[in-house]
Amino acid sequence: MSAPQSHVDPDHVYDVVGVGFGPANLALAIALDEHNEAAAPGERVTGLFLERKQTFGWHRGLLIDGATMQVSFLKDLATLRNPVSRAGFVSYLHERGRLVDFINQKTFFPTREEFHDYLEWAAGRVGHLVRYGSEVTAVRPVTTDGQTRLFEVAVRGGDGREVVHRARNVVVACGLQPRLPEGVAASDRVWHSGELLHHTAEFKEGAAPARFVVVGAGQSAAECAEYLHRTYPSAEVCAVLSRFGYSPADDSPYANRIFDPEAVDVYYAADDRVKARLMDYHRNTNYSVVDLDLIEELYRREYAEKVRGEQRLRILNVSRVTAVRETADAVTVSMTDLATGEQRELDADAVVFATGYAPHDITELFGGGCGLLRDEEGRLKVRRDYRVQTDPSVLAGVYTQGGTEHTHGITSSLLSMVAVRAGEILDSILRDGAPADDRPAGTTADDRPAGTTADHSPAGTTADDRPAALSGAHE
Repeated sequence: MSAPQSHVDPDHVYDVVGVGFGPANLALAIALDEHNEAAAPGERVTGLFLERKQTFGWHRGLLIDGATMQVSFLKDLATLRNPVSRAGFVSYLHERGRLVDFINQKTFFPTREEFHDYLEWAAGRVGHLVRYGSEVTAVRPVTTDGQTRLFEVAVRGGDGREVVHRARNVVVACGLQPRLPEGVAASDRVWHSGELLHHTAEFKEGAAPARFVVVGAGQSAAECAEYLHRTYPSAEVCAVLSRFGYSPADDSPYANRIFDPEAVDVYYAADDRVKARLMDYHRNTNYSVVDLDLIEELYRREYAEKVRGEQRLRILNVSRVTAVRETADAVTVSMTDLATGEQRELDADAVVFATGYAPHDITELFGGGCGLLRDEEGRLKVRRDYRVQTDPSVLAGVYTQGGTEHTHGITSSLLSMVAVRAGEILDSILRDGAPADDRPAGTTADDRPAGTTADHSPAGTTADDRPAALSGAHE
């Protein structure tokens, strides 16, 4: 059987190709589009964004009814970069006819459902820059005379054909991947919290579940416990925590400065010892912490059930899950009491692991031939403007939106910085982008993306997850 053929568009080189189209690259697409609206024809930037999913989506499995954002609506996709942007949350409210109604709520924190609708609305504004159903399989250097001035971005087509786009700069925003404990595999009864709503929909159609186990101590864990307890009134919900109980997020004004754009400058300039200390000081703004209102609601429910003598919400604290074993009609969860060493087992209809996310290793896309540099600990070396440091022979740009916690701090995976970071990346591309003399004949900087022509359209699926940003404090 012959190998699938590659189709390379020889007549177009993009200034920017974005891999993944979650909030981070969506913010960049908005910044690019606004730049092009204001720029002279010869100063416009050509861009294309490739997304694995068929439509825009962001943490759909956690769009729990009534759950609110942990970030101010002013930290949207554009406002901190351009306060008069037409892609901001206020413009969205105005267009939807809800601006006054939202103001009357007197809140900075919209529901997650509404913010997702805002993201979809914003994605629709720059739809001409995006190709959905496009799975990026590799990014390869194009080397001439020992120098890499372009990258080829390979996309798998639905017919097995490889479609290749050429770019002077590649911006990778593959988001985060769900993290499960070692030895645990996702299944119909073992879920990551990010898939909660997708799986619970199946239970609503069958027999009523008797027991759920939720593992974790952060915002997502508490939200899952609350949702399952509320949605299944006959089911027991067991929350397994290694601590005594849920800890509140520090969302006080001074602590929130760790999310300021200026904090990135401070963190980036600090040595590793100071960086570690800052992360340790401010872990309680984002990691394994829960909104106080939600903690108090869960405690009220637990206490009310004790009064009635019919407890459904059980907090199994100072405990750790050690094994999960599935049977035909249940899952058995083994756990250890960390104080006494006592072992216990629970049979459940499903177990939910709210155990966080891990960044994708973007070098998997690039293979070993793109000259990406690493530090002594094997981490990517990244400039302040989010451009990955490369071998001197690589003149084309590689930018990463995510996976920069070690260089840029706590906001690496959060929504707080997406607008500002998008502006910084675009400024860097405009300042340091590959020379214009490598444009193919007949191509100019203001060419529109070729994605509107059918013969260049991939029909496959791009590695793209989303910034988690769901477990942060009220920034």
